[in-house]
Amino acid sequence: MRSSKTQAKEASSRSRTILTFSSFMLAVMMGVLPTGGPGPGASLGPRIALAQNFGQRVIQGKVVDDTGTFVGGATVFLKNLKSRDIRSFNSTADGSFRFAQVGMVDDYEVWAEKGKQKSAVKTISSFDSRKELDIDLKLK
Repeated sequence: MRSSKTQAKEASSRSRTILTFSSFMLAVMMGVLPTGGPGPGASLGPRIALAQNFGQRVIQGKVVDDTGTFVGGATVFLKNLKSRDIRSFNSTADGSFRFAQVGMVDDYEVWAEKGKQKSAVKTISSFDSRKELDIDLKLK
């Protein structure tokens, strides 16, 4: 026969085990603890918020005049509206221009100039999720 002291210790130990297990299961059901599986945050513990990598995009296009003829040698400007940085590119003989490695989290303006002619300013929004933008700039 076991003593009442031993029985009390066993009952207390079972109660702690049940309470611990119940608390764990409640945390899993409430979503406080992930249940496992592939991907980040699959281990037990608090979920970790990961930064999104928005990446970069390419902005390219053609510079044309009023008649639709391609304009080589025009200067195309790309202005970051947040930092105010301006990049430029001289259009090729067929009027092409290309800006690579343009961040997707900022807004930009793009326009072309040659001599006294200037195109309309076009805005590129950070909400535009396209990785490649084709823009035609018409000199006036």
